[in-house]
Amino acid sequence: MDWTALGLSLRLAAWTVALLLPVSILAGRALAYRRFRGRTLVEALVMLPLVLPPTVFGFYLLVAFGRDSALGQVWQSLFGSQLVFSFEGLVVASVIFNLPFAIQPAQRGFEAIAPEVREAARCCGMSPMASLWRVELPLAWPGVLTAMVLTFAHTLGEFGIVLMVGGSIPGETKTIAIAIYDEVQAFDDRAAGIMSAVLVAISLATIALTLALSARLGRRLG
Repeated sequence: MDWTALGLSLRLAAWTVALLLPVSILAGRALAYRRFRGRTLVEALVMLPLVLPPTVFGFYLLVAFGRDSALGQVWQSLFGSQLVFSFEGLVVASVIFNLPFAIQPAQRGFEAIAPEVREAARCCGMSPMASLWRVELPLAWPGVLTAMVLTFAHTLGEFGIVLMVGGSIPGETKTIAIAIYDEVQAFDDRAAGIMSAVLVAISLATIALTLALSARLGRRLG
């Protein structure tokens, strides 16, 4: 069992969830309520990672993060290291690739709120921020919670993007998915089976805990 790879995967998933939580709330809310020119294009761009093969998406991210790119040069000048084949590069790539999993469920959660509820909040003199925290989020939280669970679970199992952007550097970019692949390539089915079982157990436990928490909070709100 490659505990280092598992720990790195959990750390990557945690960073991805933490960075995408505010994006999930703000972008999901904006797409749910606002009508603007180009909205369909924005939603299509958000959904793009769902239909593009991870290797294709990873290739474009590899080019965008490379040393010759503007982003790569800015990162190099600021931090003195390259963005590709680094844990930081994996985090950035993971955030971008998980946008549809983070935004769409939250958007559906906000869309389920009756317009009359938000209008009542405005009539009570609430600011948009106060309405978000005190009225909308308590109603839309199932969608936001679902978004974070999907993001966490998807990050744990991601393979193509990780391999393209990060490679397989032990302790730096070698996640549990890459470790499983390496063991299969080495014909060590036992090690691959153990790591796969651990990954399945963590994913199931995460989903079960989320469902239990949802039911408990639902009873309180009810």
